[in-house]
Amino acid sequence: MIKSTSYCAFLGSIKNFLLIIFLFSISFAISQSTEQTFENKLDLVRVSKPKNYSTIDSIFRNFKNDSLKMKVLIEKTNAYNYTEGEIYARNALGIIYRNLSLYNKAIETHQSALTIAETSDNIEQSVISLNMLGVVYRRMDLIKPAIDYHKKAYDIASTVKDPNDQLKLSIAVSENGMGNLYLTLKQYELALEQFKKSLQIEKEAGNRLGLAINYQNIGYANEALGDLDNALVNYKLSLSFNEQINSNVGKAICYNSIGQVYIKQKKYDDAKTIIEKGLEKALSMNDQFYITLSYINLGWVQNEMGLDAKSEENLKKALVIADEYNLKTSVIDAHMHLSVLYTKQGNYKMALNHYKNYIELDKTINNERNLQYVSDIIIQYEHEAKNNQIKALSSENELVRSKLERNQKIFWFTLLGLIVATIIILIYNRTKHLHQEKQILTLEKDVLRSQMNPHFIFNSLNSIKLYIINNEKENAVYYLNKFSKLIRKILISSTEKEISLDDELETMKLYMNIENIRFSNEIDFKITVDDHINTSSIKVPSLILQPFLENALWHGLSSKKEDKKVQLQVSKPSEDFITIEITDNGIGRKSAELINKNKILKRKSVGISITKARLTNFSKGYTRDYKIKIEDLYNDQKEPTGTKVIVHIPIRSTVLKTA
Repeated sequence: MIKSTSYCAFLGSIKNFLLIIFLFSISFAISQSTEQTFENKLDLVRVSKPKNYSTIDSIFRNFKNDSLKMKVLIEKTNAYNYTEGEIYARNALGIIYRNLSLYNKAIETHQSALTIAETSDNIEQSVISLNMLGVVYRRMDLIKPAIDYHKKAYDIASTVKDPNDQLKLSIAVSENGMGNLYLTLKQYELALEQFKKSLQIEKEAGNRLGLAINYQNIGYANEALGDLDNALVNYKLSLSFNEQINSNVGKAICYNSIGQVYIKQKKYDDAKTIIEKGLEKALSMNDQFYITLSYINLGWVQNEMGLDAKSEENLKKALVIADEYNLKTSVIDAHMHLSVLYTKQGNYKMALNHYKNYIELDKTINNERNLQYVSDIIIQYEHEAKNNQIKALSSENELVRSKLERNQKIFWFTLLGLIVATIIILIYNRTKHLHQEKQILTLEKDVLRSQMNPHFIFNSLNSIKLYIINNEKENAVYYLNKFSKLIRKILISSTEKEISLDDELETMKLYMNIENIRFSNEIDFKITVDDHINTSSIKVPSLILQPFLENALWHGLSSKKEDKKVQLQVSKPSEDFITIEITDNGIGRKSAELINKNKILKRKSVGISITKARLTNFSKGYTRDYKIKIEDLYNDQKEPTGTKVIVHIPIRSTVLKTA
């Protein structure tokens, strides 16, 4: 019996040994087949040397996550003098390093790819390399260089008149990066606009990776705005696309994001389950960034569930890894959650220690991000948009001039046989018409320049900067958001000759809100509109009220010490026109003129004269002319109590105006 048992055991060992040899043979054969396939691909590109990124990616896509093969590809393509293939391989290797949290090696590798791409004048691969550098720096919480690289990528890609699909995707990556810029400023609505632009490009291209990334970022903005339901919808959409492309990185991100929403919804069991899945994915990839994030979130939910010991263990693990790999945001989050945990336990000494570290590091990272620098980029974009508007107006003026020259030639050949009197009349009428068109174009250019007053922009930004210096973050973000909205409205309005009265009043509210910062919020500004007036259906020239409000502020109220009021009232005394009254309780025109005479630097406003010229052109299409009346207000003792500006704007249009 013993012999039989030993014999069976011996046979079992033989079977296991043969099975191991069989499996090893299959594995070796597959490996040899893969190596042979890779060698075949190398032979293919050695001969064909494709230039297009998409073609190269289709050849080596199955090998791009293998660092050894990418190193071989770098060596071989360099030997072949095949720069496009070498750039591709270096960027692929840089992504591998990034996902392993080897950020310095990733930057070095992407930078080498960028250098080769720029040397060979390869725009497509230069843009890809720049965006990859931006992603690495964003992963390291170094926002300033990240924005620089994304912006440079966007600028280069935008210069291409007919971009291919890959360049369009690169533009989408840059748009996504700019969305992260707005997230840094906590301007989540603006961030959503950027992510949706990027999302549209990715949809048109059918790029599931890009769709996954953008839905994830849109979910983050939703969550920051407190819209947890929509955040969860977008996180799950992102997870769906990541599962389709089998992206472990994407899955780890989504699991953690969904888990965070569940925590905020107090669904702690669901949160713990899905965050543990995220940790499992992150550990399988050895991605220290997402390993740290998963430990922090796991410690957070365990704290909420009363699992204090496990929570402390996981948060400390996260802190060690974050310190080792210089993951600054994760270090801050870990200290914050440990402070909350120790406070709950009554260990106030440890809680205070972690809270101090949290506050100190939070200040440091905010300084590194340099919010003022980021704000300057936004202003720069708005300024570029303004310059484009001015260039467009100049081009339109040039077009009118060229049309005039062409029409004059046609005119002389066509009317050669007509009598001199007819020729003179036609020339006179034509010249008058063109003069009016030119006058309108000149006015619009002057208006655009006056609206974008550099002193107003400079002073407003200085006021907002004071909030930042004084660490009044909420006020800084609030007024910076108001300021950006005002600048956008000014640029949009400058492209339209007429806007609705409702839009005009909304823009004036923003303008007075920004100007009020410089008056220490002492001005009481009110707008009243008669109930029977539909402001959405009434058209007025764009930004026509701003010069009057500016005069009320700087001539009427700037020298007054207290009780500063401005009231804007809209009424409709007739079917032919509306009346807008702007009343201030300032020092009056005479006192203001006297003060202005004694000033060394006199404030000269050309806004009123431009406004009158614009109203003159505007009124030509209506049954009534505009009227402007300025009244000085006095009390019973004949002392000045302010100024009232009354503007009558016609609203009933006509085809031909009666004489």
